Parts: sequence; C-alpha cells; structure tokens
Amino acid sequence: MKSLIVIPTYNERENIATLIDAILRVVPATDILIIDDNSPDGTGRVVDDLCARDTRLHVLHRPGKLGLGTAYIRGFEYAIEHGYDLVFEMDADFSHDPKYLPEFFTAIERADLVIGSRYIPGGGTPNWSPLRKFISGGGNRFARFMLRIPVKDCTGGYRCYRTSALRSIDLGLIRAQGYAFQVEMAYVFWKRNYRIREVPIVFMDRRVGKSKMSRKIFLEAFRWVVATRLYGDPAVRAVPATAFASASTSQEAVERPEPASQSRS
Repeated sequence: MKSLIVIPTYNERENIATLIDAILRVVPATDILIIDDNSPDGTGRVVDDLCARDTRLHVLHRPGKLGLGTAYIRGFEYAIEHGYDLVFEMDADFSHDPKYLPEFFTAIERADLVIGSRYIPGGGTPNWSPLRKFISGGGNRFARFMLRIPVKDCTGGYRCYRTSALRSIDLGLIRAQGYAFQVEMAYVFWKRNYRIREVPIVFMDRRVGKSKMSRKIFLEAFRWVVATRLYGDPAVRAVPATAFASASTSQEAVERPEPASQSRS
C-alpha cells in the first residue's frame, strides 16, 4: 500500500535530517511529508535541500505556528489528494522511534486506525518524571472515563490511518489542537465504528531541543473532553445515525495486537 508519514515541524533543525534518514532505513518504500510552520531556526530550508535530493520527501511551508491539529489535517488532505492508502502521524523529535513502523504496517492490515500505545503491555515511558507520568496517565484515564472510549492511549500521537476512513470524515469539523486533537480523532473513529488497534511503544523524551508541551495544551484537552461529554462532537453529529453501531459493538472494534506483534528484535 502507498504510505505517507506526516511530520509537523517547528524548530527541529537539529533532528529532522537524522530522523528522515532513520525512517527511510526502516521503511524505504514510504514517502514523507514535512509540514513546517516557518521555523525560525531554518528547519524548512534544511528540508528543502533534502527534498531536492530525494523524491520520497515532500514539504509544505506554512506562514507561522498554526497548531498541531491543523498541520495533521493538512497532511491528511494531502494524503487523500495524492492517492495514498495510509497516512502516519509522527513527531520530529525521536520520541516516536522509527523502529516500530513495521509493526504499524502489520497492525493496519486489520484496522482503520493504529495507535502506538504507552499504556498497554510492552509500552512505557521510562525516562519521564513522576509528575509527567501522573499528568499523562491521569489525562488518559479522564478521557476514557468521560467519553466511554476503550482506547488505552487516547493522547498518543504516533499513529497510522487508512485514508479510506479519513475520506468519510468532514475534516473541517475537527477543531481540537494538541493532545485534544489526538483524543478527538480517536473518539470520532470509535463512534463511527472503525477498527482501532493499539501496538506497544516505548516513548522516549526528545533527544535535543525544547518540548512543545505546555499548560495551555493540557487545559485545552481538559476543556475539549468536558465539552464533548456535555454537547457531543460536530464531526460525529454530521454523520447519519444509521452509520453507527451500538456502543457494545463499537467497543468490540477496539482490538489489541496479537502476542506475536509485541515481540521485537
């Protein structure tokens, strides 16, 4: 299947060339789309130079920081416009290790969305502080409880989508950013009864550069979850009720990887 890995960037000059090289060593048949938000450190210029030497690389330049969610939505639209079968989300800072990509390709054979999960057996966050583990783990538990969604890692941003499923969603109705964007996409896929699978990943903090996590991002996710519990999600409401299965059927669509898929060399 034709695949595209979408990587939003802002001040990732020190990481991006090494990351692209690592990805293409693991999955040489994939394409990569960098969406750069006019990085002051010149990340966009570095990517332009790389694109000139490799036809598998593509770049979109945006005028400034427009948000993680809008970057991924633009990446999804690009994948649909250019006939890709699969589209990945991936961070630019090596917290999402390229070595897991083959497991995503295996899992997506029986799924519409695959999430790299820190919260199933085999996954983890070994170099996080206790406070960060509390915030992330608590945020996931809160989202699962409020939305009744059986995905263990709602906020995880290492993902693979089938573009055939994305085509059925009005992407213009997806408004959340940051962690909330990841929760919203998982929620919409679950409510539409698409097959969701989780594969274990070990999430490591970035090698170089500064984390983009902020109090604003955390609070936005909290507010989005509460508002969705109270009022629903427009991206779900836009679909006729006949498109939905019962809640029990939807929950059964969330699968776990076969034991063999958790093994790593």
